[in-house]
Parts: sequence; C-alpha cells; structure tokens
Amino acid sequence: MTDPYENLANAIVLQAVKDYRDALKRLKKKPGNQAAMSDAMECERFFRSGWYKTLTSVDGEYLIQKLREEAKPL
Repeated sequence: MTDPYENLANAIVLQAVKDYRDALKRLKKKPGNQAAMSDAMECERFFRSGWYKTLTSVDGEYLIQKLREEAKPL
C-alpha cells in the first residue's frame, strides 16, 4: 500500500505534466499564444525547482526534454 503523501506527490507531478503537455499543444497550434507560453514557462520553473526535487527523483530537465520531443510534429 502506498503512502498518502506519496500519492499526493505523484498527483502534483502528474498534473504539472498534463498542464505542460496542454501548453505545448496550444503553442504548437498557435506559436504566438502568450498565455500558453506563460503556462509552459511556469511548468518548466516547477520542473527545475527544489520542491519538484522533493516530490520525485525524476530529473526535471530530462522530463522537459521528453515532453518537448513528444510534442514535436512527426
């Protein structure tokens, strides 16, 4: 059984990933979207933060890179 705090930490990180994916999709459709750019930058700041490092052992820079690759057109 997992610890409730671990579940909360995972939920926070997963929500940030979802928000980042959404922002990247919006930027892909409309590169000049300032709100989407702001959301993406905010997520990146979170992935590079000490709080993120407290929540998970997944490298934030690696995660950003993989999510950007995922959002690239084929």
